[in-house]
Amino acid sequence: MDWRERITVDPEVLMGKPVIRGTRLAVEFIIDLLSQGWSEEDILRNYPGVTIEDIRACLRYAQEVLSTERVYPIGP
Repeated sequence: MDWRERITVDPEVLMGKPVIRGTRLAVEFIIDLLSQGWSEEDILRNYPGVTIEDIRACLRYAQEVLSTERVYPIGP
């Protein structure tokens, strides 16, 4: 799955944060819900405009962003 089909970045929406296309739900928000223990079913029930594919696109987006992150050692 290509997350680009479901995640969009628009400077006019949430100050340019990546969101699920057609919503104002940030990828960051969905990841936060999952990290708090919400299940995919909880999210789908509470946010009817979101699909399982949207949730997976959020996870894929996060994975790709983190995989390109550069880490630099601090000090000696």
